[in-house]
Amino acid sequence: MNPRSVYSLLCALAATAAARAAELPAKAGAFVEKHCAGCHDAVEKKGDLDLTALALNPADPKNFALWLKVHDRVESGEMPPKKKARPAAGELRDFLGVIGKSLAQAEQARFGGEGRATQRRLNRYEYENAVRDLLGAPWLQIRDSLPEDGEAQRFNKVGDALDVSHVQMARYMAAADHALRQVMAKSIERPATTTRRYYARDSMPPRANNQAPERQTFPVLGSSAQPEVRTGKAPITVGAADPATRELEGVGIVCSTYEPIEPKFRQFKAPMAGRYKLRLSAISLWVGPTKDPKRPQNWFIPDFDDVSRGRRLEPITFYSEIPPRQLRWLGTFDAAPDPVVHECEVWLLEGETIRPDAARFFRSRPGASRWQNPLAEKDGQPGVAFRWLEVEGPLFEQWPTAGHRLLFGDLPLKKAERAGGGLDVVSADPKADARRLLTNFVARAYRRPVAEAEVQRFLPVVDSTLKSGASFADAMINGYTAVLCSPEFVCLTEKPGKLDDHAIASRLSFFLWNSAPDAELRALAEKKKLRDPATLRAQTDRLLNDPKAARFTDAFLDYWLDLRRVNATAPDEILYNDYYLDDLLVESALGETRAFFTELLRGDLPARNLVASDFAMLNDKLATHYGLPPVEGVALRKVALPPDSVRGGLLTQAAVLKVTANGTTTSPVMRGAWIMERILGQPPPPPPPSVPAVEPDIRGAATIRQQLEKHRTLENCSACHSRIDPPGFALESFDVMGGFRARYRAMSDNVSTTNIRDRPPPTIPPEPGVGKGGQKFQFH
Repeated sequence: MNPRSVYSLLCALAATAAARAAELPAKAGAFVEKHCAGCHDAVEKKGDLDLTALALNPADPKNFALWLKVHDRVESGEMPPKKKARPAAGELRDFLGVIGKSLAQAEQARFGGEGRATQRRLNRYEYENAVRDLLGAPWLQIRDSLPEDGEAQRFNKVGDALDVSHVQMARYMAAADHALRQVMAKSIERPATTTRRYYARDSMPPRANNQAPERQTFPVLGSSAQPEVRTGKAPITVGAADPATRELEGVGIVCSTYEPIEPKFRQFKAPMAGRYKLRLSAISLWVGPTKDPKRPQNWFIPDFDDVSRGRRLEPITFYSEIPPRQLRWLGTFDAAPDPVVHECEVWLLEGETIRPDAARFFRSRPGASRWQNPLAEKDGQPGVAFRWLEVEGPLFEQWPTAGHRLLFGDLPLKKAERAGGGLDVVSADPKADARRLLTNFVARAYRRPVAEAEVQRFLPVVDSTLKSGASFADAMINGYTAVLCSPEFVCLTEKPGKLDDHAIASRLSFFLWNSAPDAELRALAEKKKLRDPATLRAQTDRLLNDPKAARFTDAFLDYWLDLRRVNATAPDEILYNDYYLDDLLVESALGETRAFFTELLRGDLPARNLVASDFAMLNDKLATHYGLPPVEGVALRKVALPPDSVRGGLLTQAAVLKVTANGTTTSPVMRGAWIMERILGQPPPPPPPSVPAVEPDIRGAATIRQQLEKHRTLENCSACHSRIDPPGFALESFDVMGGFRARYRAMSDNVSTTNIRDRPPPTIPPEPGVGKGGQKFQFH
């Protein structure tokens, strides 16, 4: 047979095999031919899908996913399209029954052979929490030193997306080594717990000649001005000689903290990582306007000789800081007109200092008025005065700490003789001690019973390090690092079939705490009690009511709602200068969504609250931003919404509206697609590569609705946009920071034509119209 004949025969056999593979069960094939082939055959191939050549082979994951999508879209009535004839009830039932049964059988077979979950490594959140809990060190910061996690279905908890590479393992080893060395004792004796007070006057920044008046700090005594101190005619502080007067001395500000004026309490730096109590004395003030008639807009300029008691609560944010300006949020409280000492307990890193921020007074805004207090009125402006910061700590429950004892037990410490000093752990029998300590550590680190052979494999790491001349502590750290990078710690492994009690404990704990099971869960797993429904429910309630459950809320919302990207974009500094660098607004918005979700969980509230709740979690900042009745104070609390409010649920919350915008414009397409995927669970397919994106025309040539109506005339776009656009337009009344609007903002000569927030929304949306400088905006 000549080569050409052989080639022809092979082609014929391949074509026959393909035809057989494409065969569907009779009822399913008839349905496809009658209702699908007109659009999804080899000629039309709409959506890049040819159902006439698609085999039903659900054992193949890609084939399974395609047929699942076909099944779901037919079942929901989305396909065939509305303009096509609808299938008869019997036809529909037969098609869905055949396809659904095949998919279900394939899935059950896969679960039986492989289990429901793919073995996966811990993501960055889980690894950090597991190491923190194991070592008893909640302050450890190692997550950001690990590579970004892969995502599947928008989440970072799917094994198929959490690959393992040599780069990742190198990072895990470095992170583990760092964490282990951080929990080692730094001194033989327990460090003293001290209480020291740091006065704001002792670090009061000097007045700079080139500072605008409103940027300057100013001295106050109680709630009164001290012009003699401000002008240098009296000492900056009375000092320790007059404790009663010193208690009343304060440093006042009328704009949020900025490098030249920020009170940092620089005298304090955390001597070591650990737990501390902070107490801050601060009061709110009212500062009158300047009397100088030569100054334009003189009511914006403060008169530091005209200071009086504050008129309201002023929110203060606590940050820790490691130079240069690496800030970490610690908490918030309200400074009142009457002096109150505010206390909070925090975990600090070594070297961190404390910086309070008068959060309602923006740090800066673009333009000539950038340093003006946005809350200034004709008769003055609010301010705050910081008096002193008191720090108690570091606080210990025991010494050495639980983390050090886990690593080295009760072995004595001594000062190291090597260059650089430090401490050494003293072992009279290194091999015996290494075996004993490693056995205990592995048993604590692994989330199941440990065999002796599993401990044996780490001993050579310790032995080889000791032979190289390293100290016993360094040798043990190397061994422990190997444990924390081993598959048994880094990965979650589940055998096919029913989960054993230890796997159940891990599933429950990593779901609700993003960390390993605690001692109580492990004890129940050892006794095989977690299969009991009553016990499992009780443990679920216990985990949800524990403070660690906040880890679930934060991590889940970070990915489900994209809250981790809340600072990925910033409102345009000119178009939205009233939002620019308003940290309190962003922090309050983030807290609102987390508090709202927590309220849904704790109250076991119906799912409809996700889109239509009759309450919101608000503070003063958010209530003002939303145009709602006043709420006093910075603390978030549950507030009933007025019956005619446009707020309620997740979709009208500032954080959600911010992550679905880009800082300059909003897009109904982006928000609509986001809602389809995140709220309704119906992700639209990606747009065809040949179709350009729709960008809003802020010149006023056409409304975004008109542009999208034109876009929907394209046949390739209509099917998706008919679902995406309605929910997107429902949110078009909200700007890039969630403020209600009746018109778009626009710029003329680099100046925003609308530089203050629109007033609270009316009960009934206004008629279509054109606002000054704004694009015509139609409500439907």
